[in-house]
Amino acid sequence: MQTVTLNNGVEMPLLGFGVYQIPTEDTERAVSEALAAGYRLLDTAAAYGNEEAVGHAIKSSGVPREDLFVTTKLWVQDAPAQDNTRRAFETSLNKLGLDHLDLYLMHQPFGDVYGQWRAMEALHREGTAKAIGVANFYPDRLVDLIVNNEITPAVNQIETHPFFQRADHQALMREHGVQIQSWGGFAEGKNDLFTNPLLAGIGKEYGKSVAQVVLRWLTQRGVIAIPKSVRAERMAENIDVFDFQLTDEQMAQIAGLDTGSSLFFDHHDPEIVTWLAGRRLDA
Repeated sequence: MQTVTLNNGVEMPLLGFGVYQIPTEDTERAVSEALAAGYRLLDTAAAYGNEEAVGHAIKSSGVPREDLFVTTKLWVQDAPAQDNTRRAFETSLNKLGLDHLDLYLMHQPFGDVYGQWRAMEALHREGTAKAIGVANFYPDRLVDLIVNNEITPAVNQIETHPFFQRADHQALMREHGVQIQSWGGFAEGKNDLFTNPLLAGIGKEYGKSVAQVVLRWLTQRGVIAIPKSVRAERMAENIDVFDFQLTDEQMAQIAGLDTGSSLFFDHHDPEIVTWLAGRRLDA
């Protein structure tokens, strides 16, 4: 497995396993199969409702804790945000059955972002969060957070796939020492991604699937990917992407698929902001 070095020196796998939208009753089995397939980066979130199942799979796997890289995410907190962020972190840690997280991300750029970040900075200084970062931060919000706080986010996890490639955002993150990570790498199959003629044609040349081409394209760009699957054979396929390399021409061809806009939702849309910022997790 290839790794990237975050801005605080922590090594993070370039390819991992995500559990978004995996039903709670299927999560433990799926994570166990992912670990057996060789995944060591696991990505969950408080909002996914399956942290406990991820923790059970980790505990029963026999994989040494030091070999794992576990990420979870903080949902928008009510005031006082600093106190509630610490409580949310401890709740996630208890559900996962761990004594530390490798990466703790602020899931949305809403609410008292500064209060939440100050609490996360404290958790990082204490060592219980080895790295801290954000998710879904557009460049303006990311730079605002960086210039007005002590610790620069190590990671920004954002929608990134062939139809919304975020190359300009990645360049800005690189300038500030922030690692880009993709969510929705397969665009959830939108725009007929899995039958796209260009991607399928490239895959045929290497004996690879469209999914493998997309994951190779992401990782070759230096974008951390966290594909999700509930099928063991697909998990094995998704991790098998480091034995070929796309040419510059193929990378340029895939760049031509970019639409420049989200296929899911716009964090600048007032209705989306109202919905996300107003949603609260059950205690």
